[in-house]
Amino acid sequence: MPSTIHDVAALSGTSIATVSRTLNDPAKVREATRERVLAAVKALHFRPNLVGRQLRSERTGLIGVMLPDVLNPVFGECMQGIEESAAASGRRVVLMTTRYDPERESHAVDTLLSQRVEGLILTVASADASPVLAELARSGVPYQLAYNHSPHHPCVSVDNRGAARDAVALLLAQGHRRIRMLSGPLGASDRAVQRYRGYGDALAQAGLRPSPPLEVDFAALRLSAPVLRCLTQERSRPTALFCGNDQLALIVMRALRDAGMRVPDDMSIIGFDGLAVGELLTPALATVCQPNRDIGVEAWRLLELALDGAPPQSTVMPYRLREAGTVTPLYPHPPQESPS
Repeated sequence: MPSTIHDVAALSGTSIATVSRTLNDPAKVREATRERVLAAVKALHFRPNLVGRQLRSERTGLIGVMLPDVLNPVFGECMQGIEESAAASGRRVVLMTTRYDPERESHAVDTLLSQRVEGLILTVASADASPVLAELARSGVPYQLAYNHSPHHPCVSVDNRGAARDAVALLLAQGHRRIRMLSGPLGASDRAVQRYRGYGDALAQAGLRPSPPLEVDFAALRLSAPVLRCLTQERSRPTALFCGNDQLALIVMRALRDAGMRVPDDMSIIGFDGLAVGELLTPALATVCQPNRDIGVEAWRLLELALDGAPPQSTVMPYRLREAGTVTPLYPHPPQESPS
């Protein structure tokens, strides 16, 4: 059973009030008394009740973080940047995940506010249609979005639409014309919507009509039969696929391999995220690389400025294309003219 403040007081021969003063304001306690109390704390392995201390303090030092999923390495890398920044600034982080569910988002924000967090870093399903952000605006608690991009909220993101356009343009430059997009549900992610628009932009610029996205649940570990059939039917199947994130790209690569198809010989694939594991594949995954850890670091920096009274700010982070082995020209070996 954990030791209590009563145990520390009994062992040190002091009052509970003296133990509390020693832990919270040691300069007001005589040196000899302070040493007795600290010796008792050490002997009993006593841990002060931080929650109680927070309730007595005007500031808690807590920052709330709400992400869809930390099993996805994208958000794991972002969280690493946030935690490293928190450690450097002497604050602590409380994390909750939502699985792209607006109801869970509302519950998570309510829970974090009840913990008296001083600010929040969060990713929501849709920034421009989020009741959670309206609630935060009413609460007056500073917040910073990560990954969402919206002109109406402080955010740290990449240009999802422009990056998707560049990714599909790479496929077009390789001669591909039958290009489909594999995406998470558009209704669950405004990033998915922006990337689909970028896919459409690239095809429109090439004089082509975009197809509806092939939508896959974010939690799915394999493709549904209808989606797989669309990708493998001999006559109508695409020659190239733009995946809305790298996790989807990994899933579809496995599904195509199981169906007897080869990447990139039978289908070129490009993803979005820049997961390091993509470079370990054979062939390596072509993708849009976004700076996930730096998104977390920048979100923390801007939130700290807001906590100090600065106006809300947004940053668009750079991205780059990783050209790799999963994309190949549609006709890598043009037919040779026969000699006359």
